[in-house]
Amino acid sequence: MSSEGYPRRTLHLPHSPLFSTPVHYMDHNDRALLSYEKAKAIGLSYDMTIDDLLSLSPKFWQLHNDPAVLLDGGSITLLTIQYNLCAGTIARYAGRRPELIPLVEDLLQYRKHGQYMMTELGHGLDIGNIETTATLLPSGEFILNSPTPSAAKFMPPTVPAGLPCVAVVFAKLIVNGEDRGHRPFIVPLNDGKQMCTGVQSKLLPYRGGPHPLTHSLTTFHNVRLPRGALLGSLEKPADLHANLMDIIHRITIGTIALGCLALPFMQCYATIGTLYSLRRHIGGPARRTPILTFRTQQAPILATAANAYVMQALQRWAIAKFCDTKLDGRVRHGIAAIFKGVMVQHSQQGALGVSERCGAQGLFAHNQMTCLHNEMRGIAIAEGDVLGLAIRLVNELLIGRYAMPPPENTDSLLARHEAGLFAELHEIIKGVPHHRSAEVNRLILPHCQSMMEAIGHRMAYDAAVAQGVRPALVDLYVANVVKLDAAWYAEHAGLGRAAQQAMETRAMDAVLPMLGELVKEMDVFAYVNAPIVSDERWGAFVDGLKTYEGNARVDAFEPRGTLGVQPEMVRSHL
Repeated sequence: MSSEGYPRRTLHLPHSPLFSTPVHYMDHNDRALLSYEKAKAIGLSYDMTIDDLLSLSPKFWQLHNDPAVLLDGGSITLLTIQYNLCAGTIARYAGRRPELIPLVEDLLQYRKHGQYMMTELGHGLDIGNIETTATLLPSGEFILNSPTPSAAKFMPPTVPAGLPCVAVVFAKLIVNGEDRGHRPFIVPLNDGKQMCTGVQSKLLPYRGGPHPLTHSLTTFHNVRLPRGALLGSLEKPADLHANLMDIIHRITIGTIALGCLALPFMQCYATIGTLYSLRRHIGGPARRTPILTFRTQQAPILATAANAYVMQALQRWAIAKFCDTKLDGRVRHGIAAIFKGVMVQHSQQGALGVSERCGAQGLFAHNQMTCLHNEMRGIAIAEGDVLGLAIRLVNELLIGRYAMPPPENTDSLLARHEAGLFAELHEIIKGVPHHRSAEVNRLILPHCQSMMEAIGHRMAYDAAVAQGVRPALVDLYVANVVKLDAAWYAEHAGLGRAAQQAMETRAMDAVLPMLGELVKEMDVFAYVNAPIVSDERWGAFVDGLKTYEGNARVDAFEPRGTLGVQPEMVRSHL
């Protein structure tokens, strides 16, 4: 069931030389460039079209569920920037401007690299105040400039990487000295070997943890752009904020698309944890016992498996709702934010829980889990920081601008928890002068993320029940969520500590016998390259390690200093 509806279009890649060649000792710069090649291989496996981008076809969502992300998270980062953000933004204007179609095709066929440049060093999430300017000249051309150091575009990997690179760059449109709001511009960055005139890219140090990418600080200095570089109108919009939200619409699509990547992450953690815990034994030769025998080992693996199945149900529901254009756009955006929030939450729980149960082996990037955990930290920030999304959403729900779809199972524990938290915050908001007041800052903002997650937990439960997810998995999911706010359930749902523990124990007892079947259905083993999952893989891994040997001889008791050690000094230290 778990991989049903998600065809493995990249199944030919894991054992190809491009993906199977070890990278553990490779230079970071070389690894970063290799990720571009891997992104191209994954992207071309999908044969994506302009219609796929604009209609958000099943193929589009399948790409963002592809377990190839487990092999190189950097490649998926590059790919979703190129396809969703860059090509997707340009494709929106291609209906009225057919001359843009060849550029979109070049991006989809990886004849060019594409980037998306909005965030600035000095502004972060405060995109309404970005400083980059595009000034209209009498000739009809534009001059693109970064007027201050804080206007540098932060993060997009813009250094040359072998193919010509273009970007969608967001800047303030200046016409006759008037600021006419933000616009996207198509800007050539480099020819694959060197930067274009007036474009400067400073390579940031590598993040450490995830697969390396050439994240950069990029600035523009009197870059001349033709009239056709502007995407949109020269006219000043009636509502500058509404215009900004409209032109960055692919960010919201990215919010839910990047959230989808958490599903193969969770499936990977459950698979690695299960196989390692079956392989790893304790005891002497006559009584070898796999560590999966112990509940302390089972608990994080079972929890992650249950979360993965329930999150897949939530994903199907959320994508269907997000693509329903009859729904209020704000509600669709809210669903995307909620979905991403809970996907990130459960993915990170699984990463830490399972990797810690793999002991020292769980610390190494070659066993995938720590690397994926760091990838998810970036995903949590990209295309809508989870906390920022939560603050905006929850405040708008509290002041009644719109509402999320109501619970299908109003008496469920998770629906009651959502309602209880919302009622508490709503009581606070009724007593403050304004939703931007100091009281809201102190009393509401710190609870926005947990409130948004509570909504997501309820939605996930409803989706899992409606889609027929195994009841034992749903029960374990509920027990997992109850632990996240144990005090509330003790105070308001009559579930004391002992009752909560008994709920979890019963659910785990029911799920444990089906663990092998669950992992098999997840169908990600072909993309798991962690050597700890089998003796054969571990042996091959060790054989490939750099080996140091020699014929040196060292007398361990020969003094190395110029003076001998005095017996009195030894006695004083004892």
